[in-house]
Amino acid sequence: MARYTGLFIVAVPLEDFRPLLLELIEACNLDIIYDTGDYIMAREVPGQIPFGKLVTVEFLIDKPANVEDEVRMNLVMKNEELPLHFENHCRQVFDFLSEAIAENRYWQLLETAVS
Repeated sequence: MARYTGLFIVAVPLEDFRPLLLELIEACNLDIIYDTGDYIMAREVPGQIPFGKLVTVEFLIDKPANVEDEVRMNLVMKNEELPLHFENHCRQVFDFLSEAIAENRYWQLLETAVS
């Protein structure tokens, strides 16, 4: 099972963050399948790639109480594919989504850590 994780801290007004994140998720061709506000699960739309390579993404959202315009996102991306090669499908989607988060013009990336 391929699995990649990332931590992103962004500066954005709290009221703007959620709509921006949902827009980003849809722009990356991911379908939201579960949403509780501070937890979002999304997956790739079936049909383009084999079922075992479909990527699922979990976003864990933390809004620090003492900082108004800062949001912390942990994301976990996984699929059933064995990561036999560095450039597997899950890694490609992870890199694409990480770049989309880092380069979003509506917020400022303060810190990132990926593995």
